[in-house]
Amino acid sequence: MSLRSWMGVMVAAALLAPAGAAFSQQTDRAGVTLDNDTPEAAILIADDVFLSAGDTLVASGQVEALFEGRRLESQEISYDRATETLSIKGPIRLTEADGSIVVLADSAELDRDMTNGLMQGARLVFDSQVQLAAVELARANGRYNTLLKVAVTSCRICASDDPPLWQIRARRVVHDQQEQQLYFEDAQLRVLGAPVLYLPRLRLPDPTLERATGFLVPTLRNSSLLGFGIEVPFFIVIGDDKDLTLTPYIATETRTLQARYRQAFRTGRLSFEGAVSDDDVGADNPRAYLFGEGEFGLPDDYSLSFNIEASSDKTYLLDYGFSDKDRLENRLEIERARRNEYVLGALSIFQSLRDDESNATLPAFVLNGEYERRIPLNMDPGGEFRLNLLAQGHARTSSLTSDGPDLDPFADGRDVARFTVEAGYFRNWVLNPGILARVHLGLAVDHFEINQAGGTSDSSATEPAPIASVELRWPLLKTTAAGSRHVLEPVAMFNWVGGSNAKVPNDSSTRVEFDEGNLFSTSRFPAPDRRERGFSAAYGLNWTRYGTDGWQSSFAVGQVIRDERLDDPFGGAAFTDSSGLRDRYSDILLAGQIRSASGLALTARGLFDDGFATTKAEARASWQTPSTQFAATYIWLRNDPDELRPTNISEWAFDASYRVSRHWTAQADWRYDVVSDENVQAGIGLSYQNECVDITLSASRRFTSSTVLEPSTDISFTVGLRGFTTRTLDKSYTRTCN
Repeated sequence: MSLRSWMGVMVAAALLAPAGAAFSQQTDRAGVTLDNDTPEAAILIADDVFLSAGDTLVASGQVEALFEGRRLESQEISYDRATETLSIKGPIRLTEADGSIVVLADSAELDRDMTNGLMQGARLVFDSQVQLAAVELARANGRYNTLLKVAVTSCRICASDDPPLWQIRARRVVHDQQEQQLYFEDAQLRVLGAPVLYLPRLRLPDPTLERATGFLVPTLRNSSLLGFGIEVPFFIVIGDDKDLTLTPYIATETRTLQARYRQAFRTGRLSFEGAVSDDDVGADNPRAYLFGEGEFGLPDDYSLSFNIEASSDKTYLLDYGFSDKDRLENRLEIERARRNEYVLGALSIFQSLRDDESNATLPAFVLNGEYERRIPLNMDPGGEFRLNLLAQGHARTSSLTSDGPDLDPFADGRDVARFTVEAGYFRNWVLNPGILARVHLGLAVDHFEINQAGGTSDSSATEPAPIASVELRWPLLKTTAAGSRHVLEPVAMFNWVGGSNAKVPNDSSTRVEFDEGNLFSTSRFPAPDRRERGFSAAYGLNWTRYGTDGWQSSFAVGQVIRDERLDDPFGGAAFTDSSGLRDRYSDILLAGQIRSASGLALTARGLFDDGFATTKAEARASWQTPSTQFAATYIWLRNDPDELRPTNISEWAFDASYRVSRHWTAQADWRYDVVSDENVQAGIGLSYQNECVDITLSASRRFTSSTVLEPSTDISFTVGLRGFTTRTLDKSYTRTCN
């Protein structure tokens, strides 16, 4: 810039700074805002600045004017000191202090601080997305922008005669910058230039407003059960910390009101959602459900959480697509986790929605308590001491005293309380040549109290369980010439657990999962209702490869061996046949995984008996790229009457999404029962998305049926106008102009 221009800037600063200008703010290097008493002067920068007669300052060229955070850019600015007005020739760009609102115009007459005046051929742009084009824009008090003959859209407008995909035309629009609201008069919604809706008055939130009371995106739905209808959500801002969403759903066969309430607190949050329906589908009316959850921080590192789930009948959640849960849990929990301590107290109340279960014989009321303390020992021989206290009780509303099958916890009316005290000593060593050794010595005492036992089990029992265990691991590492790393780790574990299982019902350990997580454990039962007693051993081999190209592979194999088969106190084997642990030699556990840098992941595990016949198997595959998301699952379970599974289970399921082109995305999901050769569930969807609109068409079909549940088909159609209802965060969907 020439010396003349710099002198012009200094003259401009002196002329534009009135005695009553606002105090400026400066930010020091540490980021602390400091107030000082120096009035903030307007700054004017231009290629050419001169002072004409009558104290009129003229700046031309690349002109910039700055005052109180606002930035004005134009080709020429004339400032009349007598009237304190700016005459501006365009193209003009006025940017507010926070940068979220930009005003573009052909010409303008503004006051000195750019808060009042008139702009011709103006456009108001919010967050570089929504724009309001008007013949004229009047600014008042730095708060109100009044636009005449307005066209509003968030669609990309190219230099062509084609109308935008959607726009709102209005005779007059008032923008309240303080309340962040837009008020329309005589508004028309046009699609591809054709009017489709007229509204004499319309209020919309300023796109820069994060939360505003108003209608959300409606959804058209067609259901074979509920008929054709529409959902229209209405969002209500109650305060900065809470809101409410009401969604009326009116269809041929139902009148439903859905609601969601959310509130944030200084130390936590909560949310509730539910619905009430009067329909022609269910046997009882009205029908309703309520789900809620919350978590709060309490003093002394404790946390409180709760979960509420309730439904008026067994099919309401599925009929309306609210949830596919078939067992509901209401839970209140207090928990604290520290480095050397863990505390838990929880109360759960269950409700079954399954056709073949009775809530009377379901263990509906469950109380759990746990305390674990770890004490490092700094004296010889080192190691650490652990103390674990467990308490569990469950009650049924049934008064039955008959004893059903022990592996069917829903055939009795018994109530059970269980208490466990366990103390253990743990010590690790590193032996030559790099073998990792771990020793565990402990004693557990289990006590049971049973009410309505049915006469076949003890009403009270106490059983000790001394424990001794040694685990040996030998990690071996090799790096190839190509840079790949291989880790091979043979593992062996030897256990002895004394005592015998008490003659009490088995309510919590009827289903056992045998996998990599509990292969090397003193007991694979999930709860102390039963323990693995006597001598046992486990061996296995883990192998992992880390490739230089991002590929990672792993494989694990293992088996459990006992000195004799573990029997149940009531006769027969303690483990079910499909658990893989029934005999002295367990089934062989095989598991593997492959991952690639491109997002591909393959995982499989299975149990195989001595004839290498499959007992249980599962396989999962997933692939994630910027344009593709795919996940598939296969499971196979052998029939097992002891687990109330009379036939084999074999199912396929997959869920996929593929971005077909820049704006189109297809989705599909499918679940198939191989044994019955029937589809369980299927769905497809197609979405179109660009910078100004989001359109989704989806259809789903549920094929399952029961005495109270019918197959159903649902079709939904949703249109969202981006900019007001949702924002375009992914710029890859934005259209470009040729």
